[in-house]
Amino acid sequence: PLSEGRITTVETEHFFLVTVYTPNSKNDLSRLGLRHELWDPLFLKYLTFLEQKKPVVFCGDLNVSHQEIDLARPKQNTHNAGFTKEERVGVENYVKNSFLDTFRTLHPDTVKYSWWSHWGHARENNVGWRIDYFFISEKLKDHLVDAEIHNEILGSDHCPISITLEF
Repeated sequence: PLSEGRITTVETEHFFLVTVYTPNSKNDLSRLGLRHELWDPLFLKYLTFLEQKKPVVFCGDLNVSHQEIDLARPKQNTHNAGFTKEERVGVENYVKNSFLDTFRTLHPDTVKYSWWSHWGHARENNVGWRIDYFFISEKLKDHLVDAEIHNEILGSDHCPISITLEF
């Protein structure tokens, strides 16, 4: 994954903006070790390196639901790609390093998803997963005004997400 072009970084006046597509562990979990032992730690190291210069906003498809509230059927998916303990540890490490999940910060109890399988009318039945995120450096918390999941917008198996920061 280190040569797959999954990260884009832009420096703005107030922060670094990083977009990311995190490697999927695959249904057979054949890439779980690579993700847990290599990708997640190196991406976190990159974020903390950037944060030494200025705050960081990172967003994208992390291919994991962090908490049980973030997917429709957590009990059925504890050993499936996207909700394994190892993948969730990767997200927990962002939190431990002072990155805030913007949606959970503003909507701690709201059940909303950003991705649905194409199978079994998952979107129609709202059997989804929240795997798309905006995280911000804790230093930006006072600038966070809004964080939304636009599940009413169709056109993909994912829906758009957005945040508003005011400076």
